[in-house]
Amino acid sequence: MISKIFKSVAVFIAAISLTSCGFYSLSGVSIPDNVKTFQVDYFGYTATQVEVGIERDFTIVLQDLIQDQTSLSLVTQNGDYLYQGEITRFYISPITATADNRASQNRLTIDINVRFTNNKDEEKSFEKPYSFYYDYPANTQLQNAVLDTALEVIFDQITQEIYNDTLTNW
Repeated sequence: MISKIFKSVAVFIAAISLTSCGFYSLSGVSIPDNVKTFQVDYFGYTATQVEVGIERDFTIVLQDLIQDQTSLSLVTQNGDYLYQGEITRFYISPITATADNRASQNRLTIDINVRFTNNKDEEKSFEKPYSFYYDYPANTQLQNAVLDTALEVIFDQITQEIYNDTLTNW
């Protein structure tokens, strides 16, 4: 008798867990069932200081993050979710000084303006600036491996914030 009740309860729980409530959630991701695709347009570059190619790199990092952490399909047009924007600032500044008033550390700051369009629910669309930085020794040139590391740290942080703002309910 108890095993029959247990089996009935187990079947009921399994049935409930398999039915859809209109959303699916994986690692905090909350995407409506009617959203299947996303589009990341090539991010522009409006910053006064030029660093060639980083807008392409940022676009790819954002695409990869969404592809890797959701089941959405990347499309080149008519995406259910549309990401657009531009890098608005690439700025290097000294942040700490030595006793003889020379910089001992520099900071690279990158600002990115993002326009998110939710083509399934226009009320969830927004435009928002994102910014992050990377500190490095002042006696080091911001090139090659140092620049690659700086961009990785900054882009990882900014794309994760964009992901959280557009794909999670936190």
